Amino acid sequence: MKLEGAKVVVVGMARSGVAAVELLREKGASVRAVDQNPLSEPGIHIEPQTEESFLDAQMIVLSPGVPPDLDVLEGARQRGIPVIGDLELASWYLEGEIIGITGSNGKTTTTALTGHILGQTGIPAQVGGNIGTPPASLVRTSRPGQWNVLELSSFQLETTDTFRAHIGAALNVTPDHLDRHGTMERYADAKGRLFDTQHPGDFKVLNADDPICESYARRGDGAVVWFSSTREISPGSFLSQGNIVLNGTALMKTSEVPLRGTHNLENTMAAAAMASLAGATHAQIRSAVMTFPGVEHRLEFVRRLAGVDWYNDSKATNVDATLKAIAAFEGGLWVILGGKDKNSDYSILASPLRAKAREALLIGAAADKIESQLRGSVPLMRCGTLGAAVAEAHAHAKPGDTVLLAPACASFDQFENFEQRGREFKRLVAQLPESGGEMQHG
Repeated sequence: MKLEGAKVVVVGMARSGVAAVELLREKGASVRAVDQNPLSEPGIHIEPQTEESFLDAQMIVLSPGVPPDLDVLEGARQRGIPVIGDLELASWYLEGEIIGITGSNGKTTTTALTGHILGQTGIPAQVGGNIGTPPASLVRTSRPGQWNVLELSSFQLETTDTFRAHIGAALNVTPDHLDRHGTMERYADAKGRLFDTQHPGDFKVLNADDPICESYARRGDGAVVWFSSTREISPGSFLSQGNIVLNGTALMKTSEVPLRGTHNLENTMAAAAMASLAGATHAQIRSAVMTFPGVEHRLEFVRRLAGVDWYNDSKATNVDATLKAIAAFEGGLWVILGGKDKNSDYSILASPLRAKAREALLIGAAADKIESQLRGSVPLMRCGTLGAAVAEAHAHAKPGDTVLLAPACASFDQFENFEQRGREFKRLVAQLPESGGEMQHG
């Protein structure tokens, strides 16, 4: 669509929406910015979201946080008005090839690690998408011969049409965002859109141990590259006798990967496969992985205090992420759970908590539901707030224990986002006095 002079409505004025407005203006469009909560944004007049906002629109661009099935959008579609997402818009103008990474868990770590490997190897790349820089903001820094490494959410992918990744990856698909998508099938289908537009000569890096990811092998025309933590596969990457094997040759020892947990070995295998497709050698990949600092709020070590380790996994915003976090530790866990429910089933946590946790500390709006689904499996303490949970754990954890923030919920009941929740946790832990809480046991 020719944008110069076109009347375009951008819905949702979080970071991605603001970036879309700026890109559309650069391309000569006449832009109206609307939001249900019209807050001030420097240089952008934001109008309240009403039916009148869309009447003269020639195109509508949605931020990822805006559900695409709003009544007002259905009416626009019936009038023949294109409704796209900010990712689709950005892809029209991004120069260079795209690496697109999706999955319920591990997207941020894998995207950051892939970008890190390419950067350390001297292969031109920039990183963004659902992580850090919105897709539309990457347009002005993109250029031919450069990789655009994008973390992609189901919210971004469900509004794509022609968006195409030369290399696409699906790490895993487990229940998440069912409050938005309604069913697991719709959620999985949104993720799978990543592969529908791939051409011969493109690649899809898929988790061979995940049935939904395995099903994506049949979507689009990209060639499949597998990764597996359970068995030997080809082509791709797998674990064997304490090594990561890539394309038939040992890449590195699993003990050399600086990230905790089997799920992070899977993330590393996926990133290594993508970096290899982008031109990195085994030696370059191994060297880069060993210098990867990890991602903030993702099994992030915060502090050891009086023999107790404190870990921030605020990005564990669904049940499967919390399962993976718990699996990364031997036991002695004090797990902080709760926040805004996403129509999740917390009973799945009962068995691993029974095996590994001393207590589950419940916070936020989902505490009632979590308590009802976990009662009897593990001691539960209703703390309400993050501060109270940290105080409870500090008072009772013993040397050798681990306190783990892995909420299994969104953060929006008490915090702006998971980042704010994680930073607050780290602030609270940093303020704890040096004298150990175990003294109170007598």
